[in-house]
Amino acid sequence: MKRLHWIILRRLPGPFLGWLGTLMFLLVMQFLIRWLPEIAGKGIPVTVILELIVYNLAYMVVLAVPMSVLLAALMTFGGLAESQYYAVIKSTGISFSQLIWPTLIVGLLVTGGMMYFNNIMLPEANHRASLLWKDIRTKRPGFDLQPGVFYSGVDDYSILVGDRPEGTNRLYDVTIYDYTQGRNQQAVIKASHGRLQPSATGESITLILFNGEMHRPRPGSGQRTSRYERLSFDRHQLRLDLSEFVFERSEEGDRRSDRTMPTSTMVHIVDSLATQRDSQIVSLHSNLVDYIRLDPDLSLSDLPEPRNPATDANATALDTAAVPTPYAGLRGLTASQQHVVAGNALQEARSAQSSARSASRTLEWKTKRIQRYRVEIYKKFSIAVACLIFMFIGAPLGLSIRRGGLATIGAVALGIFMFYWVTLVQGEKLADRGLLEPWVGMWIANAIMVVVGLWLVTYVILDLRATPPLRTRLWLWIKSIFSRS
Repeated sequence: MKRLHWIILRRLPGPFLGWLGTLMFLLVMQFLIRWLPEIAGKGIPVTVILELIVYNLAYMVVLAVPMSVLLAALMTFGGLAESQYYAVIKSTGISFSQLIWPTLIVGLLVTGGMMYFNNIMLPEANHRASLLWKDIRTKRPGFDLQPGVFYSGVDDYSILVGDRPEGTNRLYDVTIYDYTQGRNQQAVIKASHGRLQPSATGESITLILFNGEMHRPRPGSGQRTSRYERLSFDRHQLRLDLSEFVFERSEEGDRRSDRTMPTSTMVHIVDSLATQRDSQIVSLHSNLVDYIRLDPDLSLSDLPEPRNPATDANATALDTAAVPTPYAGLRGLTASQQHVVAGNALQEARSAQSSARSASRTLEWKTKRIQRYRVEIYKKFSIAVACLIFMFIGAPLGLSIRRGGLATIGAVALGIFMFYWVTLVQGEKLADRGLLEPWVGMWIANAIMVVVGLWLVTYVILDLRATPPLRTRLWLWIKSIFSRS
């Protein structure tokens, strides 16, 4: 039995590493095709681009490892079935559970490694990648002269070149507008040819011009009037400051999102937000009760005195006598007193409504934030557990495929993984919107895969492939019932 287990375990690393490398290569190519146009032309150092790729390898590992586990299990057990090795094993009385348990332990180890990776390494890599992306996107494009196009990327200069051979620093038919002395005192430099000479640090570049002229106005001084100056030169140097084009790394910030935050930190934030939310709900309830509770200190002395017709010519019967009302709190009061009480009550009601709406918005924001963090926490664990589930699915499915080639195995694995990933993404969206509980949205894909795995295990253990299909057996059963009658 140990030798049998060793044979199976020895077959797993090759397909796993091979498919992992292939999938990682495809994901890196997809990343470069999508983002390289945004990076190119900004003068980003190659080391920074490589660093960005390394940081983004983290999310690629999360995608590639579960699928590589599934493909490795399919190829390993499919090879056993195709070589009739499994038929010999089954004839000796070895059960499917005895055959598969070492591979499940391997799947469990991979799951443990992915849990550590998803909860610790992935958030840190995402955080550093986001900071690096921010620095890249805020960097100005590099110094790039194009023939026939005015270049105004350098402050106070506008440069036009007639021709620039590709891959060289030689320039032909150069025209430079110099605005360092202001727009009204601009100088124009023309040269037949020249060359670019970058500095070692990249913070400046020197234009060496040959066989040209400089045209510039010269302001007058004292009794002398302004004049126009024309200078010819055989060789002229112009140094341009490119310090703003140098790529600079920003300081590492403390602000992180749910994708860049370790799980332990998210759990702490969720607990803190839940406590604040519960406390705010209790406080809101208490405040609203205080608003609607009658004030025991309220007395008639707080209301205006009834108006006396003998002393007030504008007083009417409504100001001197109590007005009938269906509201118990207003009985025995005159119209003016009722008006005052109603006005105060309306003001209190509006204040309570404003307070309730403000608290409701705050509670909704905290609830959504808690929901989002919980979704991300469950997602990290569910993807890791998927490695064990795919190993559990791949073993019986590989034994069932038998004569499936590499294309068949790849198509089956791709179909299973695409179904799993689409279900996971849709569950995440529904959970983020509050339509599903976070644990339901993130674990429903795994639950479906477990059911599929149990059915495949039953299929292999009962050897249902050797029996007629279910629809055939059902038809024969119905036919036998009618034949007896």
